[in-house]
Amino acid sequence: MMVEIKKKRNWKFRFGKMQSIIFAFLVLTVLLYIVQKNVSYEKQERLLEPSDNAGEFTPVSSATTKQDAECLILWEDDGEYGTMGKEMMVAVLTQMKIPFDIYEGKQSDQINFDDYDKIVLSMSNWDLLDDQILTLIDWVNEGGGLMVPFPPNTNGYFQLFEQTLGIEEIGNNMEVIEAIRINDDFMLGGDREFGITSPFESSLSVALKQDCTVHIESTGEYAVPLVWSRDVGKGKIVFDNLGFLTKDYRGFYSASYSLLGDTCVYPVINSSTFYIDDFPSPIPGGSSKYISNDYGMTIEEFYIQVWWNDIYDLGEQYDLRYTGLVIEQYSDDVEAPFERNNDVQRYRYFGNMLLRQGGELGFHGYNHMPLCLVGFDFKGEIDSYHLWESYEDMKESIQELKAFCQTIFPEEEFRVYVPPSNILSEEGREMLSKEFPELVAIASLYLPGGVAYIQEFEVSDDGIVETPRIVSGYLLEADSYMAALSELNFHYVNTHFQHPDDVLDEERGAKIGWETLYTNLSDYMKWLYDSAGPIRNLTGTELAGAVQVYDNLQVKRTETDSELEIELEGFKDEAWMMLRVNSGTPEEIEGGTLEKLKGDLYLLKAEASDIKIKIG
Repeated sequence: MMVEIKKKRNWKFRFGKMQSIIFAFLVLTVLLYIVQKNVSYEKQERLLEPSDNAGEFTPVSSATTKQDAECLILWEDDGEYGTMGKEMMVAVLTQMKIPFDIYEGKQSDQINFDDYDKIVLSMSNWDLLDDQILTLIDWVNEGGGLMVPFPPNTNGYFQLFEQTLGIEEIGNNMEVIEAIRINDDFMLGGDREFGITSPFESSLSVALKQDCTVHIESTGEYAVPLVWSRDVGKGKIVFDNLGFLTKDYRGFYSASYSLLGDTCVYPVINSSTFYIDDFPSPIPGGSSKYISNDYGMTIEEFYIQVWWNDIYDLGEQYDLRYTGLVIEQYSDDVEAPFERNNDVQRYRYFGNMLLRQGGELGFHGYNHMPLCLVGFDFKGEIDSYHLWESYEDMKESIQELKAFCQTIFPEEEFRVYVPPSNILSEEGREMLSKEFPELVAIASLYLPGGVAYIQEFEVSDDGIVETPRIVSGYLLEADSYMAALSELNFHYVNTHFQHPDDVLDEERGAKIGWETLYTNLSDYMKWLYDSAGPIRNLTGTELAGAVQVYDNLQVKRTETDSELEIELEGFKDEAWMMLRVNSGTPEEIEGGTLEKLKGDLYLLKAEASDIKIKIG
């Protein structure tokens, strides 16, 4: 009898304890529901509104056609470096709004070098210049600025120029550069070493004269000079010994070019924008072994209690205003009609918090199927995506997404589109432009890769603003920092995107754990804002407005011994420019304000179309 009584008591105790746990769980669920339901936001004013009138804007490619050329690009059609160097400098000078002419080096005897202030020598074989190499040396001594964008062949006529270039000795072998360091405040963000992801024999092994200034060199015991400058007579030479002529190094070449004169000024975007793709979106169910091991939580619990809290807190710390990109559901449907997702509790919670922090929401997709019709070639990169049967199906999917978003966030405007997996076909691009005129920006990728939709920072012919993302994710390895460094110095811009499910994917870092991934992102933000404190935190729509302003500017520069005069065509309200002062110091300014960034670099806010800067 006593045994039976004890069993009943134990059963009652265990059942009562379970009831308490169930009750507590239900209370927490109700409280969470109440909290989520009461996370609200008020519609906020945008810091910068893009114009809806595409006709006001001039494509960047025509922005340098109205002035006499400042620079001459001499290039060699050698099928490799000469062509790559020319393409690099065309992109750099065009986007710096510096007018230039292009001639092949073998035509140099038909050119009067005195017509130009600066020359870029994009040639591997300097023998093609023949006797003009001596004319070029004289031109530098008389005050010209010469830039060599990559190491050429070192035989023949190059040897006549070695001493002028500042080369004391030159080795027989090319050097493999695995990491670099930046000296003398040459570039924003240069206060650390930068690794090179795919090193090769890229650089000359040289010893320089003592009167050379080395701006970038390799790391290690025996440093290889990678960018140096030298005063020659009244002129100047800048030699780029990097040998990397890809898009992610453009900022190195814009910085090198800016050394050639007493001053250099060029328009910049001035924006830092952080995107969160697939957010809000349906939260994956179940568990992840990495999250379970580290936190003992389901994926949903981790998203709500850890990941979003950390990302939100980073936003608070750096005054970020995220741009979230909505996915309605993760179905494979590519044929209308499209079923509505009625489970909106998490959308409202996450979305309202993001909006309350000053962010905005844009479109990612009804589902995660890129807008590509049957027949589009993924080139074997992706096997899981379905292709759309018709233009109308693509259109109706975005219409459904729009209706879904407007139901949950009735006061929000949705003006930014990010392609799923950064893939967008010509037909999909045309559909968005034609059927959804409220979209002002498409944000895909800046750096080439696979079948991705690749962009420049520019206004397209149909008025949509191209606002590419430069870096992504939480791993943020050497190639990410190199690209970010380059663009910080070229366009004065940062664009980064992340996905909540990065923490679930081994290739994106899940195995090393969220704590390390979060530290990586925190370190990146610290480096960014330590390097570019005054940079504006903008949403995706505001970035589109900033790119419009930048792309529309044309710049005329007039320089004397004591003054720099800047005339801006296409100016409206305000614009931003990077200024390097190599000789003297800015003392007075009319038509704008200056903020010192680092060393000889200044951020110029143009407040009028005519600006005068007195140089002391």
